[in-house]
Formats: sequence, structure tokens, C-alpha cells
Amino acid sequence: MIKLENITFTYKNKIALDNINIYIEEGESVAIIGPNGSGKSTLLKLLNGIIFSKSGKYIFDNNEITEHKLRDNKFLKLFHKRLGFVFQNSDAQLFCSTVFEEVAFGLMQMGLPENEINKRVSDCLKLLNIEKLKEEHPYNLSGGEKKRVAIASVLAMNPEVITLDEPMNGIDPKGKKFLKNLLVALNKSGKTIICATHDFEYIEGVFNRAIVFSEEHKIIKDDKYENIINDCEFLKKYNII
Repeated sequence: MIKLENITFTYKNKIALDNINIYIEEGESVAIIGPNGSGKSTLLKLLNGIIFSKSGKYIFDNNEITEHKLRDNKFLKLFHKRLGFVFQNSDAQLFCSTVFEEVAFGLMQMGLPENEINKRVSDCLKLLNIEKLKEEHPYNLSGGEKKRVAIASVLAMNPEVITLDEPMNGIDPKGKKFLKNLLVALNKSGKTIICATHDFEYIEGVFNRAIVFSEEHKIIKDDKYENIINDCEFLKKYNII
């Protein structure tokens, strides 16, 4: 479903991704791990069409994703319907007056009928256990509540691929357990999960594969999640733990 071929991305003349090659099949659950500044967030932004590489190819479901192609509003809407992104910082994602409006925003942009929007929003608020917050202003919520709202706004679009950037950040242990179970359930339902994370304590059992970035912004390992996470010598050598 997703193929990156020889992707290199530079930011202010500094390499953020160095000759990256990745192939992700539909229905996989993939952890993106590596030390801070290794390129994990950059990768997710590239997958979501927020930034574009000047070299290499990004192919999503047999379509090459380019800045020019995403200028086509019809293609852009379809792309963002199929692939959702939960930002590391929820404040960068939330901007509506109420939680209900936040979750409904993407659906309104898709032009769905009001009854369908209301049903999807209600279902997602219930799934994330935030029904009581629907009239609250997102600014007034806790970090964990904001994260749930951000996830609900993505799930409302019913994307096939869900990408998350350090989703456990700012969440208490109970919230982390809830999110872990949610990710497992979403993957079992057929969703492709791609998640940048360093919170290994709370994500056991979520991922079947891990892709490891080095401080040099290269992929240094791509293997079963269990094989990588149990190799303490490797993780210490590359400053991951």
C-alpha cells in the first residue's frame, strides 16, 4: 500500500531523511523507533503530504504522491480520507470552538449529510469515551483529553491508514493503556497503523514490525517488533534506550 523509494529530505540544508526505502502492506502495524531527531516525525509528515522530498518517490496505493498532485482538490480530499494523522502536539491539531465541531470538521469538508456527520461524531466520541466533553472548548481540556479528541477527529474520517506521532506523550498510565487497546482493536479491524514511539512499556503487543532510524537519519533495521525490542545491546548502541 505504501512504498518509499530512495527518499531523501533536507531541511535548511540539513538531512532529515537519508535515502529511505520502505514498503508497508495493507493491514500492518508498524512502529517507527529511533533516538530524538532521527527523522521519525519527518517521515510521518512526508507520508501525510505535509512535506515533500526533492528526490525519490512516495507511492500510495499505486499513485505517486507529489505536491503538484495534491493541488488537485478532489485527489487531496480522497487522499486525506484514506490516510489520517494524529500529531505529537494535539494543540497543533485542534482549532474549533467545541469538541463536537472538532470531530465533525473533516466530515463537513467532505460534504457528508448532517445525519451521517452526527452519527459518526457520536460513535467516535463514544469510542474514545469523551461523550461528556462534546460541548467543551478543546483549549480547556487536559493533555490526555486533547489527545483523545485529536484521535476521534481522525477516526471520524474512517481512514484505511492511521499514522500517529508519539501518541503516548502527555497521557497518564490509564490513558496509555486505553490507547494501546484501541490501537490493537483498530489493527484487528483491518486498519494499517504506523506509529512513531519511544514509549515501549505501554505498546507491547501492538506492533508486528519495527523500523529503526539512526541519528544519521538512515534506516538501520527493519524486522519483527519483538526481535528488535528484545535486542537491548542494539537499542543501547544506537541510543534508543
